Order: sequence, then C-alpha cells, then structure tokens
Amino acid sequence: MESQPEINMKMRTILVDWLVEIHLHFQLRTETLFITINIIDRYLSLSDVPKKVLQLVGICSMLIAIKFEEISHPEVNAFLDISANAYNRNQFISMEKDIIQKLRWNFTVPTPYVFLVRLIGASIVQDKEMEHLAFYIAELGLLHYQVFLYSSSNIAAAAF
Repeated sequence: MESQPEINMKMRTILVDWLVEIHLHFQLRTETLFITINIIDRYLSLSDVPKKVLQLVGICSMLIAIKFEEISHPEVNAFLDISANAYNRNQFISMEKDIIQKLRWNFTVPTPYVFLVRLIGASIVQDKEMEHLAFYIAELGLLHYQVFLYSSSNIAAAAF
C-alpha cells in the first residue's frame, strides 16, 4: 500500500467493507470473500491503481473469485448496477483481464479461512461459540492490510 500513489489503507478498508456487503447481498461462500481480498491485495502490490478505479478493482476481483469458487454467480450487469454504473462493461472486462494477467491465473491460494476450517475440525473441543468467534476474528482481519503480511496459517492460528 505504501507504493500506491493515490490510494491508502483507509480507502482499502472502505472498499473491503463495501465488498462484505456485496458478499452478504449475493449470499456467497465465505471462502469467496477471502479469495477476493487476496486477489485485491496481490493486484495492488503489482500495479499502481488510481483512486477512481479502486472500486472497479474490487468488484472485478470479487467476480473472479466467484467464478473460481461458486457454482452459480451473478452476471456482470449485477456488479455494474451495484457500482451505480460508474463503469461500463468494457472497462469491467478490461480490468478483469488485467487482474488475471498480472496474477498469472494464480487464484489457488491458501486463505486463513481454509486453515481455520481445518483447525476447528481437528479441535478436540467442539464449541460453536468459539468457532463463530474464531471466524469473526479472521473476517475482521480482512479489513486490516497489515494482517496479510503474515501467513494465512498464522492468521488462522491467531484467530483460533
């Protein structure tokens, strides 16, 4: 984030918060949200993103994650509507293509969610309250860019 000329961590936090609302609106899997944020952070580390296209990066990253993780998904038009038609279909497709090329089609990443599911499954004590709290802490970490400087397994262990 320090290398981004126009955006900062607060803008990223606002974007992630907005994407969480979209995630809930479309009733997507939790893993989709974690992959979305991973895609955004990796793309931001590779490209200078102007402030006016940060939202586009977010919704394109979510659609990529949805295509990777979900069985059925909303269409591009639904995402354009959610972004108040700030972008057109060509901009959307161009950004999606740029993200895919910059990340070299590498979307299979271990997220904290995967590790957390395994830790909870391996736990001797099956406590739903503790499980929900661990997921809450891991999801809360999505808002903070600094958290992703640690490995996914460490984030999951800390949440657990």
